[in-house]
Amino acid sequence: MGTLGDSGGLIRVLIIEDHPVVAEGLSSLLEDYPDLTVVGVAESVADAATLSGRACADVAMIDFHLPDGTGADAAEQIRTWSPSTALVFLTVDDSDETLLAAIEAGANSFLIKSATGAEIVKAIRSAATGETLIPAGTMARAIAGHRDSVRQSRLLDSLTPREQEILALMSRGADNRAIARELFISYATVRTHVRSILLKLGATSRLDAVAKATSWGFRSDQP
Repeated sequence: MGTLGDSGGLIRVLIIEDHPVVAEGLSSLLEDYPDLTVVGVAESVADAATLSGRACADVAMIDFHLPDGTGADAAEQIRTWSPSTALVFLTVDDSDETLLAAIEAGANSFLIKSATGAEIVKAIRSAATGETLIPAGTMARAIAGHRDSVRQSRLLDSLTPREQEILALMSRGADNRAIARELFISYATVRTHVRSILLKLGATSRLDAVAKATSWGFRSDQP
């Protein structure tokens, strides 16, 4: 077996995938290319830690959701035992949170499982040469999306328990007088709480407050 960079050398690939059919399909795909060889298949973070030390992989292809952790956890184990191994994530989860976690773990590439065989092979070859295929714009959007999510969570957390209770009733269509009757408080007190809710959420109306809170993950059935 040659080493990466040698004339006719092989790119050694370690697959971390807990679905046997997917793992077998990837192995079959890669073995069709003379410059690629699969040196191991791991089904979990623990397996990745065990194999990475002896597999001497140039590239690890990692599913993000594993039975005992995440692809980021597996990447940490791989880098501990084999710092030079490049990382290609292949997952069904294209959320900003997952992409950001992969980037922070040192991903050279991030692919969705609907990617073609040619795209997968290109990502592996590029990763083996140290190239990163995640566009800067995609990284920027993921980071911005994460920051927005954190900000939105903080705004919702800034609501007092009483304000959350009132917001929940607002989202169910209750007006101020109905809320006052439901909570056994005065109409004026409800109005004060509603104004505070609008101010904290940066909303221009009751409807806007409900729409924003709902889109940020607030549930009207929560306590």
